[in-house]
Amino acid sequence: MKLSFSRLFVAVLALGAPAFAGSAELPSQGLEDRIEFWKKVYTQYGENDVIIHDRTRVNLIYDVATRDDRTSRVDVVYKALDEIRTNLETAEPLSPVATQVREAIVAANVPLTSSSLADLRNNVHTQLGIKERFRTGIIRSGRYLESFQQVFLQTGVPVEVALLPLVESSFENRAFSSAGAAGIWQFTRGTGRLYMTVSRRVDERLNPDKATRAAARLLRDNYTALGSWPLAITAYNHGRAGMQRAQSEVGSSEITKIIDAYKGRLFGYASMNFYAEFLAAVEVYNTYEQYFGQLVLDQPLSKPAAASSKPTQVAAAKPVAKKAPTTTAAADKYKVRKGDTLAEIARRFGTTVRDLMDTNNLRNTVIHAGQVLLVN
Repeated sequence: MKLSFSRLFVAVLALGAPAFAGSAELPSQGLEDRIEFWKKVYTQYGENDVIIHDRTRVNLIYDVATRDDRTSRVDVVYKALDEIRTNLETAEPLSPVATQVREAIVAANVPLTSSSLADLRNNVHTQLGIKERFRTGIIRSGRYLESFQQVFLQTGVPVEVALLPLVESSFENRAFSSAGAAGIWQFTRGTGRLYMTVSRRVDERLNPDKATRAAARLLRDNYTALGSWPLAITAYNHGRAGMQRAQSEVGSSEITKIIDAYKGRLFGYASMNFYAEFLAAVEVYNTYEQYFGQLVLDQPLSKPAAASSKPTQVAAAKPVAKKAPTTTAAADKYKVRKGDTLAEIARRFGTTVRDLMDTNNLRNTVIHAGQVLLVN
């Protein structure tokens, strides 16, 4: 199987200059390539796209496959890397595919040596696109973001971090992971029990208000222990003790130095990218019309509580979309948008497809844009 030259990325592709310049508390310097990669994952590649790239230099993209041809396309990349390594000291011309892979490596400023090519081969990685899910997460964020920001403001956590659920759960309150994490903030049972009630009878991880207050306290505790918001946010994924160990072994609190130098066994792809994923999510959220066009965010489920300090103390990541206009409570009626499914609407409002069908006298699950559904 040959690579499709039109889909092989010869150089690091950019979606444009970053709009999120970073603040003193949430710096982005040195993470530009990682942020650009995750912006592509969020906005350019969909659920059937498999990005074949380097695990360490994530924005070194070799090809984009589909789920069906993922294995064969990865094999082609391996063969191209082997060909480049074999021909380092020969005058034989490279195949067209190997030539383009070589140009991608050079564009990423990776030296062409036998050792570096061996490392590249060992670091071939695949990442699924999540464009559709991220778009849905932005829409769903309208239900919660204002109240989350108020909680974070009161707790002394940068309010931009209220967008972290775009990375964790796409603001889906009933999200469950294979590792046992649950809710909008994806608490595991063990960590959840430190900050709220998690038992057989009560699981406050699924209560958005209580889980958000717990997340704010956890993040604040991470910051107190680590003295750095990039490390505190990374600790949300890797664990506070793990980041303290990384900080101690590297001898630095700079996230870029830890990513480059820390070799902890559990500090893998997810942990080293977590902070960059978050920064990319903030940037895309703040400029989402550039990628998704006009979106109508869901209505807030509840009115934000009054803040105990003035909002001007922290620069908030303010929503830029218009809320859906309604004449009754948002939880009573919902106007179907293009691309909606009954199952997605049921998940969005915490109900079931059968209940929606019964409430709206639907004979089947077919719905159309503009249709108004009762969702209570």
